Amino acid sequence: MLTRLKYLQTVRCLAIAFALAGTLLGGLHADWDFNQISRRAEGLYGPLGEGAQRIDAWQRLLATQKPLSESEQLEVVNKFFNHQLRYREDLDLWHEVDYWATPVQSLLKGAGDCEDYAIAKYFSLRHLGVAADKLRITYVKALRQNRAHMVLTYYATPTAMPLVLDSLMDPILPANQRQDLLPVYAFNGEGLWLTGAGGNKKVGDTKRLSRWQDVLKKMTAEGFPASPDY
Repeated sequence: MLTRLKYLQTVRCLAIAFALAGTLLGGLHADWDFNQISRRAEGLYGPLGEGAQRIDAWQRLLATQKPLSESEQLEVVNKFFNHQLRYREDLDLWHEVDYWATPVQSLLKGAGDCEDYAIAKYFSLRHLGVAADKLRITYVKALRQNRAHMVLTYYATPTAMPLVLDSLMDPILPANQRQDLLPVYAFNGEGLWLTGAGGNKKVGDTKRLSRWQDVLKKMTAEGFPASPDY
């Protein structure tokens, strides 16, 4: 039987252990300081204008959707960005042939092209707690439009048929029901995959994707944690 002193010491040790565990877990998905992010964004990009309302709406979404199941989170996040952003080509929006925007940049503009939608959905779902190995930003050929396209794919398990979150449509369908999309490669914070007819093969890390590294640097400048687990 524990003496009162040993009991109190045990309780204290357990409290410290849980506090440390909470700190470590919190570090993986630390709360984002949107006051700081808004201040940094204004310093980097100028007056926020109507973009401030879109960023506020994003903050509210992230604050209220954590209790939902992952399938519900996918639906909410997919529809949010599909409705908040309108499609604009990079040349028109950024005066560059291929520019990958951060979620904040896209919300400030209220617009983006396909990779901007996919990037914003990816970071939102990661922040809501969806594991990185379940999410991949996937480069495809949109056969009906005969053009390059980018979507976010979700794998419930490593061998599951992925679900496709697409800026072209709100319904989230399994990849085998999207015969209009031909996958080419995919990536997330953990690696780069070839996903074409040859299978699903990991071929390296995302250091090879300079634009992805640029997105991470821009987000750090905007006040997001420089987290290696994206």
